Amino acid sequence: MSSAAGRPFLAALVVLAAWPTAAPAAEPPHRALIVDGQNNHGCWPKTTPMMRKYLEDTGLFRVDVVTHAPKGEDPAFQPAFSDYDVVVSNFGHGAAEWPAATKAAFEAYVREGGGFVAVHAADNSFPKWPAYNEMIGLGGWGGRNEASGPYVYFDEAGKLVRDTAPGPGGSHGPQHEFPVVVRDAEHPVTKGMPASWLHAKDELYDSLRGPAENLAVLATAWSPKTKRHEPMIMTVDYGKGRVFHTPMGHETYSMECVGFITTFQRGSEWAATGKVTQELPKDFPGEAAASRPFPR
Repeated sequence: MSSAAGRPFLAALVVLAAWPTAAPAAEPPHRALIVDGQNNHGCWPKTTPMMRKYLEDTGLFRVDVVTHAPKGEDPAFQPAFSDYDVVVSNFGHGAAEWPAATKAAFEAYVREGGGFVAVHAADNSFPKWPAYNEMIGLGGWGGRNEASGPYVYFDEAGKLVRDTAPGPGGSHGPQHEFPVVVRDAEHPVTKGMPASWLHAKDELYDSLRGPAENLAVLATAWSPKTKRHEPMIMTVDYGKGRVFHTPMGHETYSMECVGFITTFQRGSEWAATGKVTQELPKDFPGEAAASRPFPR
């Protein structure tokens, strides 16, 4: 090829070399781990993917899942908690005890600053594990009673009550839609939410009890069963770690509620970082419930 004939080819190469290329997508800044495998709610194989997608949709999290053996204790259940900014539990009532080394690693992880999110029946799990009960603040079922700690709720005057009366921990009535009342409008998780918003059909847990140390109740719902305002959104400080706890999320339709989705996303970010950067979505519920059907 002559030099003259090659000039157009060389010019084309120069143009192609100078053509801008798309930058690789940035990695999400945080890592989240969902642990599951034993839950008395048969829908857990569906709700884990829902929570995974909700976290990924924020653009803030890369999400992994570690699943415990379906029955009995699992010596191989040894997640690398320290690799993550936040751990989400989708365990439930009757879950087998974790291996002693795994429990110790999890306690150290949260105590030293790791984030933890307990969703719905995760507060049924591990009634005999003292540190776990300190992390979740309040729990139910599994033999929990006055020895576990007080009932915690708001009375009609808007006062937080720590009730040491004897009785079992954990109950609920029939599923229904119910208003969630924000009690702390300045916390990063609830900031900007309406004073009251309607949650989709769900179990309204009542009579939860536990150590309730370093516990903050951010929102409540009035239980027609107990005639008390029961905690629905909570945070707990455990050592240097942050725990976000919501007893909402019984079924897939409960988790499709935009209120649940937003609360879970914001609560997970807060547990991971101590901050919330996510704005309230435009379809957040108010007097009417709002849901987003999850793709099946």
